[in-house]
Amino acid sequence: MATSLQNLSSYDSSNFIDISDKRFGLVVAEWNREITDVLSAGAYETLLKHGAVAKNIYRNTVPGSFELTLGAQLLAQHEEIDAVICLGVVIQGETKHDDYINHAVAQGITHVGLKYNKPVIFGLVTTNTLEQALDRAGGKHGNKGVEAAVAAIQMLGF
Repeated sequence: MATSLQNLSSYDSSNFIDISDKRFGLVVAEWNREITDVLSAGAYETLLKHGAVAKNIYRNTVPGSFELTLGAQLLAQHEEIDAVICLGVVIQGETKHDDYINHAVAQGITHVGLKYNKPVIFGLVTTNTLEQALDRAGGKHGNKGVEAAVAAIQMLGF
């Protein structure tokens, strides 16, 4: 979580496992694409930086953050996929839709990970404003996509 004390892109990689033979599925929401593309690039580049092979990283898009759960399940069901990283953005609007979407996505992603016994990572940026979302997509708080990729690597080594 980004705070004034922790940047999303800061991490210790000293205990990372070798991921050169691991396969990753990225599920990226198209809604708020100007942000999710940055999250996706951060995750992709982080995986490559730590040894993943480009041909073993599969990027798929879904219409919005609500659909991340089904996208994650469709990837996680394949034995050859070792970890799934879900990336999306939900910005609070005039209604409470964000509460419902955030809750459903968090529960759904958790369920998929437990069902398939593999890391399914919650890379959802949930903010009150567009500015806060941009701050978490390569801005002053780092990149949530980097954090999500790091979480996937760490969980594969668990």
